[in-house]
Amino acid sequence: MSSLFKIGTINNISRVGLKRFPQNLYQIDALDNGMKDPIAIMLRSHKLQNDQVNNTVSAIARCGAGTNNIPIDKMSARGIPVFNTPGANANSVKELVLCSLFLSARNITGAINHIQDLTESKGFEFAGGRVEKDKKLFAGTEIKGKTLGVIGLGSIGSQVAMAGASLGMKVIGYDPQLTVDSAWNLDGEKVKRVDEIESCLSSSDYVSLHVPVIKGVTENLLDSNMINIMKPNSSLLNFSRGELVDHSALLEAMKSGNFTG
Repeated sequence: MSSLFKIGTINNISRVGLKRFPQNLYQIDALDNGMKDPIAIMLRSHKLQNDQVNNTVSAIARCGAGTNNIPIDKMSARGIPVFNTPGANANSVKELVLCSLFLSARNITGAINHIQDLTESKGFEFAGGRVEKDKKLFAGTEIKGKTLGVIGLGSIGSQVAMAGASLGMKVIGYDPQLTVDSAWNLDGEKVKRVDEIESCLSSSDYVSLHVPVIKGVTENLLDSNMINIMKPNSSLLNFSRGELVDHSALLEAMKSGNFTG
């Protein structure tokens, strides 16, 4: 009988992280590769089902912040603790938010598609001759001086807030569950905290969501009422979970012209 602790993985887990487990103590392999009777499971975004968790499992680790893809209630009933790793990918998500922020302000993808279409239909020389003339169609706006609303000031949200401030943006933050550790990451002179989410939404040119999905609490956090509070031409950046936004309400607001961002 092997004396190694067996860990089954789902999804691709970073090898850098897996190397932290001493090989003389742990055997790590994907469940799809036939890993039998693991003592623990590590996963990322896979939606875990109760019947995928063998009775030998003593713990489940989510390699990320959210745990909404794991049946917490069923695991709790079985006495299996679920761990997450908040902050592990905070910098990566922050950079994606900044990328989306610039794309929203400048319509860079629209400009790229425009030139590609001209190149395919009229040729490279024609497209090149239109660059200077057509660039005004995609001028967009500067983000300096605009207001960034950050909903959720945890490991990721606090980094996004400070990054926005460093770009010259006015930053408003909303988080009724702000922890001491996250508060230390914020400059109170650069990030204005508000006590009501409505204040954040109504004042922001860009809104960035950074909260977990909790059924009955944050699910559809941005419903029709909240969406109608937002500035019509503001931009919504959601790098948390899709369930935070009532997409049917968002689509309806866009169709009616109440929200064009």
